Amino acid sequence: MQIYLPIAEVSVNAFLLLGLGGMVGILSGMFGVGGGFLMTPLLFFIGIPPAVAVATEANQIVASSFSGVLAHLKRKTVDLRMGCVLLIGGLVGAALGVVLFNYLKALGQVDLLVKLCYVLFLGVIGGLMFVESLNAIRKTKRGVAPTRKKHNWIHKLPFKMRFRVSGLYISVIPPLLVGLLVGILAAIMGVGGGFIMVPAMIYLLGMPTKVVVGTSLFQIIFVTAFTTMLHATTNFTVDIVLAVLLLIGGVVGAQIGTRIGVKMKAEQLRILLAVMVLAVCGKLAFDLLVTPSELYNVAAAGGH
Repeated sequence: MQIYLPIAEVSVNAFLLLGLGGMVGILSGMFGVGGGFLMTPLLFFIGIPPAVAVATEANQIVASSFSGVLAHLKRKTVDLRMGCVLLIGGLVGAALGVVLFNYLKALGQVDLLVKLCYVLFLGVIGGLMFVESLNAIRKTKRGVAPTRKKHNWIHKLPFKMRFRVSGLYISVIPPLLVGLLVGILAAIMGVGGGFIMVPAMIYLLGMPTKVVVGTSLFQIIFVTAFTTMLHATTNFTVDIVLAVLLLIGGVVGAQIGTRIGVKMKAEQLRILLAVMVLAVCGKLAFDLLVTPSELYNVAAAGGH
């Protein structure tokens, strides 16, 4: 069943979009990621213009993340205080990111920037997570219990705050900076930033994995909602029809993913996420390096 997307100006199978939304929703519930790092490239692959994919996917992430957070709130695995600190940095970062996005769009370089950002960030984060997860699994098999580093340079910074749910007493500066980076990425790449936030919260801030997922989703909801609003009012690139179809699939998928995630070990969750991140990175890098079938693209002036 083909459906016309008015802002993207293409026709796409409605069931394909529902299926993609559901699949990404499952990932959202399992890993605590918005799923944009996977969905936005998939939208590129089915012919959605990058500018529309970025703005619309931020909208879909809100729904799937909200659905996932409700499940985690019931289990009391959300650190609301940490989430609010991350959120402050995220909102500032999102505003800066939209300004940069608009500037590059005016120059006509936004499509290339988005794809290069994906290849760079997904490659680095996916590689680091994969290596670390393999080491953790090996230690577990040998009977060595994985340990979190309790004290590092972060614990020496000023402006400390106690985060009771996470069992931490650390400076608010690192969470603010992590939130700022994720906010910028949300605006430029159409992602919730979970694929960077989750590793940062585990390895940099030292939060327990069971709390990280719900806290990450809590922050993602507000940052992506703010990003969507900015894109809709400044770029007019949010396709409501596309967003609704992805949204329906995402809400259902997130509930399923949360149930699956609870039954899996933390090391298994991290290595699965790393493999998916690297797979998407490889596909995007391949598309950038290979000569396209159409060397020239004719578009109306001022089009997407």
